[in-house]
Amino acid sequence: MVVGVLGVAGSLLLGGLLLYAVVTRSVDGAATDQVQIAARGIAALVDAGQLPDPIPQSGAQIVQVLDAQNRVVGASLNADRLVPLVPASDQALLAGGGGVITVPGSRAAQSGNLRVAGVAAGTGHSLLVVVALPTGESDQTAVALGRVLLVSLPIVLLAMSLVAWRVIGAALRPVEDLRAGAERIGADPVAPERLPVPASDDEIAALARTLNSMLDRQADAHRRQRDFVADAAHELRSPLATMQVQLEVAERVGDGGQLPAELAPELARLTALVEDLLTLARAGDDRHPAAESIPVVGFLREVADRYAEARVPVVLAPRTAPGATGQAGEEPTAYASRNDLLRAVTNLVDNAVRHAATRVTLDVRRDAGGVEVTVTDDGNGIAATDRERVFDRFARLDEARDRDAGGSGLGLPIARELVRRNGGRIRLADAEPGLRASVRLPAAPASAGPG
Repeated sequence: MVVGVLGVAGSLLLGGLLLYAVVTRSVDGAATDQVQIAARGIAALVDAGQLPDPIPQSGAQIVQVLDAQNRVVGASLNADRLVPLVPASDQALLAGGGGVITVPGSRAAQSGNLRVAGVAAGTGHSLLVVVALPTGESDQTAVALGRVLLVSLPIVLLAMSLVAWRVIGAALRPVEDLRAGAERIGADPVAPERLPVPASDDEIAALARTLNSMLDRQADAHRRQRDFVADAAHELRSPLATMQVQLEVAERVGDGGQLPAELAPELARLTALVEDLLTLARAGDDRHPAAESIPVVGFLREVADRYAEARVPVVLAPRTAPGATGQAGEEPTAYASRNDLLRAVTNLVDNAVRHAATRVTLDVRRDAGGVEVTVTDDGNGIAATDRERVFDRFARLDEARDRDAGGSGLGLPIARELVRRNGGRIRLADAEPGLRASVRLPAAPASAGPG
């Protein structure tokens, strides 16, 4: 838009300058031709000895006949018979065919300037016929034209800019709708998963349909991949359960020596991994679980009770401890699937317990935008550059947060998927020391009842 306006402004400026130059040159040329023709006509009368007195003139022309001493020997009615129109220094220029000169109008009691032409006449060219024409009207015409251009060109430029702004805005509005739709895809669980198609049958509509077709193919591939993972995980459960039973029987009857005891932890880890894969596949489907109103303080108390025998104590923050309430004496209430929220928060607490130094703290905060549940540990924390990468599947970090600490690399991805499909989000932050995981959830609707 800026480039276009600058281009139009340059074109208008160039056109205005050319118009001004052409008009002023045309007016000046017409005045020059007029005084030259008149001077040649009067010189012919002088040469023929038929010069009348006073000398006839046309319109505002001023005519004088000057001798070699620059004295007025003949003049028109409106000309001064004492003061010559041109100084003596300019007589030779005019007499030699030098064209037209401009002199101050004060020499003829005129305002502005005079356009003067001279032609030598008489015996031996001893006389000089001088014809002058006031330039006041042409000067006023040039000034008026300049003012019109200075006023009209900005107005025309502004009008064209407004029209271009509206036209370009209308042309790009479908593109902005596509951009906004693409930004909502995947970010908002309740937003449509396709781009809006404009009503017009043009290139933008064709682009939207093509992109939606691509999204359909991508969603289909993702759905097939998810179904494959879910089917594979489901099919693995039976052989893993059989292997677990066989190991337990072998260990009980003493077959295999120490091998059953050594394989049991790895089998348990493999079983947990399969269950996590199945959960992750189900969490990514298009179905939204039934939501309910969940009193968050009581929910966190239930979660903390599950970890009574954990490696480090899992406690509630003072304001979330038994007997504490939320704002205005009411307990904060979230609106989500209880099973999804329980699995997500449990995964976060499991991760915090594995890496905490002394304790894990659960807290809840309510504001106008919803409910925020936090799980805070006092361990080594996670670098800011890795806080997004840990949500990748099977992602493991160095130091304490690795497979040796018991993690499969799926706990945080599962938590994010479960929270996302309930309209929330998870963010990690520095707890100084340790790590704070914040689960943001929508608050329960005012009309929603418990459970």
